[in-house]
Amino acid sequence: MSLLSKDIDSAFEGAGSKAGLEIWCIENLRLVRIPKSSHGKFYAGNAYVVLNTILPKNGPPWHDVHYWLGNDTKEVDLAMASDKALELDAALGSCTVQYKELQGLETQKFLSYFKPCIIPLEGAYSSQEAHLNGDTYKVSLLTCKGDHVVHIKEVPFSRSSLNHDDVFILDTASKVFLFSGCNSTIQERAKGLEVVQYIKENKHGGKCEVATIEDGKFVGDSDVGEFWSLFGGFAPIPRDSPSSFQKQSDTPPVKLSWITIQGKLCQTGTDSLHKKMLETDKCYLLDCGAEVFVWMGRHSSISERKISISAAEGFLRDQNRSTGTHLTFLTEGLESSIFRSYFDDWPQKVEPKLYEEGRGKVAAIFKQQGYDVKELPEEDCEPFINCRGTLKVWRVNGDELSLLPVPEQTKLFSGDCYLVQFTYAGNDRDENLFFAWLGCSSVMEDRKATISHMNAIADSTKGNPVLAQVVGDNEPVQFFSIIQKLIIFKGGMSKGYKKFIAENGLTDETYGENKTALFRVQGTSPHNMQAIQLDPVSSSLNSSYCYILQTETFIFTWIGNLSSTQDHDLLDRMLELIDPTWQPTSVREGTEPDTFWNALGGKAEYPREKEMKGYTEDPHLFVVNVSEDEFKVKEIYNFSQDDLTTEDVLVLDCHREIYVWIGCHSNIRSKQQALTLGLMHGNSFERKLALLKGKPQNLEVSRRNSWKAYSRETTPDSSRSQSVSSNGQGRSVSPASMVSGSNSMSSSNHLFSRPAPIARKLFSGSSLHGSPAAEQRSPSQSASYIQVDGSGDCVNFLIYPYERLKVMSNDPVAGINVTKREAYLSDEEFQGKFGMTKGAFYELPKWRQNKLKMSLNLF
Repeated sequence: MSLLSKDIDSAFEGAGSKAGLEIWCIENLRLVRIPKSSHGKFYAGNAYVVLNTILPKNGPPWHDVHYWLGNDTKEVDLAMASDKALELDAALGSCTVQYKELQGLETQKFLSYFKPCIIPLEGAYSSQEAHLNGDTYKVSLLTCKGDHVVHIKEVPFSRSSLNHDDVFILDTASKVFLFSGCNSTIQERAKGLEVVQYIKENKHGGKCEVATIEDGKFVGDSDVGEFWSLFGGFAPIPRDSPSSFQKQSDTPPVKLSWITIQGKLCQTGTDSLHKKMLETDKCYLLDCGAEVFVWMGRHSSISERKISISAAEGFLRDQNRSTGTHLTFLTEGLESSIFRSYFDDWPQKVEPKLYEEGRGKVAAIFKQQGYDVKELPEEDCEPFINCRGTLKVWRVNGDELSLLPVPEQTKLFSGDCYLVQFTYAGNDRDENLFFAWLGCSSVMEDRKATISHMNAIADSTKGNPVLAQVVGDNEPVQFFSIIQKLIIFKGGMSKGYKKFIAENGLTDETYGENKTALFRVQGTSPHNMQAIQLDPVSSSLNSSYCYILQTETFIFTWIGNLSSTQDHDLLDRMLELIDPTWQPTSVREGTEPDTFWNALGGKAEYPREKEMKGYTEDPHLFVVNVSEDEFKVKEIYNFSQDDLTTEDVLVLDCHREIYVWIGCHSNIRSKQQALTLGLMHGNSFERKLALLKGKPQNLEVSRRNSWKAYSRETTPDSSRSQSVSSNGQGRSVSPASMVSGSNSMSSSNHLFSRPAPIARKLFSGSSLHGSPAAEQRSPSQSASYIQVDGSGDCVNFLIYPYERLKVMSNDPVAGINVTKREAYLSDEEFQGKFGMTKGAFYELPKWRQNKLKMSLNLF
């Protein structure tokens, strides 16, 4: 809701209260709201303020403010546009991200609002006439660049403007021609067709002909002859004809500068940046080369922010920066993932304190007015697939697989690993979904073996099986919906786990009937409930849950004061499932006998407040591509199913789950790189972006599951073992992890590709790690290892020859950390290629390291 004052333009009244776009044009030094029917029509002689509001299911509204400047905009309107954008930010409580947009050089996010494209009109907007002043139709030649959003640029109507790399549109009074350069991609041509349709409907009222012209085809088509006649006849296009869109040059080192009240820049850091460098009462400029950020502390004043905006624009002018340099203004607390990636120690998870405080204040206001305010019940998530099917579960014991009998399929041990196969009815055939469930305390040997077994079984199934890798305590909604009634015991049965316990002198915590055991009961329905064994101590309790306490002599059920009647029902059902012979003593929180506390080692503090569902950030979609000398990860904004292009590898980051979608016509190396991304933990894309920019990162393992989806061909030996009800949807809420419900892609409906089994500790963020057992286990001695300390972490690497490590190798190594190819070289070969030792190399600045690696085709 807008916060108006005498300093805020009245045209912004009500701004941001509804989801969607709102646009204002500066006309005669005043703001004029543009009607929705005219959204997407921008005049080169005007400046515009564009607000996009997103209202998520939970959490605060998200506002993006863009001020768009036409090529023919007056100087006074240019200055006014940035001021008005800042006013709008203030009206929305200083909670927006602001972008400067220049005609023809707009950001991908801005263009994503106006699909398929925007084509600026000549002249100036008039709110009275609502059409172009002196409107006359003219022939124009346009270039189209982009595969998900399209940049449109008008070029001189001349044969010399054409080239073999781009898609062009020739717009005449009676016909619209699409010319496709022979080097343009299928997706670029498809987007070009969308633009042609847009021009036909919006400029010709649907009354014109459309023709497509293939580069290199000259005869047998009257449209081809007509097209070239408009250019004065055919003539060959030079092979070295430059593209109308210039490629960006190499990115220089990142620099952080404090912006003083006088508008001067004082450099405070370079290369290695830390969040603590940003003070909340100041404004800073982060120079990243092709993109410049202005960070504004929450306690900075509006006048300081205006000075910072002017200083940033002056900085770009003084530096003679390209007009394509994007300028973004961020308020503290609203930093984008790209901005955060430039800092070494930015917290991976930021608690939405403002959101929680806001909820409390709003609830208090309603209560003062006499309203009864209650928390809305959590919504159940619809299952992604048909949850009626058959289930098979194997326990992994090194190289051995043991198929569990049906009664034991839902009883897992946290020190073991399991392979789960779920077969369900698809549209016209059975589909298969595999889970590699890696217990949170399992050992490395079992984790590697589980991945290998899963890949082998997937090779023997028909169709397109989907493979998912899940780490215990971080199970996705889908997993619980399939298993339905799950009990997770502490300890393990595998030889590897028992050996690890013995070698390290640790107590074997494996569950037994004569041992003290504490279980937390959780879930949403009888078809989605779990009992998780915890440490038998008082601090494991939580007032929001119900628990089962087992000792040698008695059984207690403990009912938290904040638990619901549904929780109590699940508690009774879980007791029957664990042991139908138990005769428990039920105690409510606050009425516990001494024997209860003694069994838990004495009374201690535990969480007593209601567990609130935190706000869930929207998912992000990324396209991954790799060429001979560069690796690219680009975000797709405002995405839809149309963005699932068969030529691309796409990664959908749902924060708690990661999906890798692989187009059937994508490059094989792109698939391998994309799966490397999918294996990374924590905020994977912030980390990967930082690595790709040559920034050292702390790759400590964050407890989260990552999904890997793949594609194979062949059928399971399926035996009916369990029927899973389709109403077993929903999520299980755990103090350890809140499972996100933002799953906008059903991975079972798409083709995927599978990499070679991962069998080494390649980097400390690997999803094969995370448990104390896995981290302490020494690596296999079947191959020689080296150690490198390139990013602050001491990591073991296998040795491979240079010819297999280079980017375009004929025999590439699978499953390596592609950002550290050089680390797999032997010391001798490294010295021969780089002319220095590894120690000397890793003391160089990151940008220098990357330059050297690129020169050797290792980056």
